[in-house]
Amino acid sequence: MVNTLAIIVGGLLGFLFQRLLNDKLQKTIIQAIGVSVIFIGISGTLSHMLVINGHTIGTQGALMVTISLTLGGLIGELLGIDAWFTHLGNWLRKRAGASGDSLFVEGFVSATLTVCVGAMVIIGPIQDALEHDPTMLFTKAILDGVIIAIYTASFGLGAAFSALPVFVFQITVTFLAVLINQFLTPAMTAGISTVGSMMIFCIGINLLFDTKIRVANMLPGLLVVVGYVALF
Repeated sequence: MVNTLAIIVGGLLGFLFQRLLNDKLQKTIIQAIGVSVIFIGISGTLSHMLVINGHTIGTQGALMVTISLTLGGLIGELLGIDAWFTHLGNWLRKRAGASGDSLFVEGFVSATLTVCVGAMVIIGPIQDALEHDPTMLFTKAILDGVIIAIYTASFGLGAAFSALPVFVFQITVTFLAVLINQFLTPAMTAGISTVGSMMIFCIGINLLFDTKIRVANMLPGLLVVVGYVALF
């Protein structure tokens, strides 16, 4: 609830200041977000993949993330998850009376993926439910409030509606935390964090460059990595 409220407040503040930003400033802000998101993704990935042994630096988990992202992307393409996000964004745009806002869907999808993908969105609710420690959720709430404020100022009101999927996703994880705790090992949590961070990196690429990586279709990779760790 705190995370959802932070996104709503950040979205409203960003929307209020939207009119003060011209196209040039909005483009600069989007590029700044893209660079920041890329490095957030890189740091999250390397924190689990880099291994320092004395004076030697190596990596681990390369095969795990390759299989997880590839197989997860294949499943996502077959299910058309990216299209689901687009349809949901279009439906919300109509319900919000913003049919003429061409950036509504793009803002909603980009913002939703940014705040819904990654280790914090899963580990935070789990820690809160099992250890009664909301520290990570509160930290994520602050970060999300700032991120959504900037997203909304650049893309419009659509970014603020990311509060809905965040609420549904996190409360679902919270309620299921007790059930999955007996199956979720530290290695699985690390795998989820690594794959999720790589998805964050892809979101930054989409923001910074004129490309379209369908990150939403990679989301099944978060489940694939759990199965991979369980088997190997």
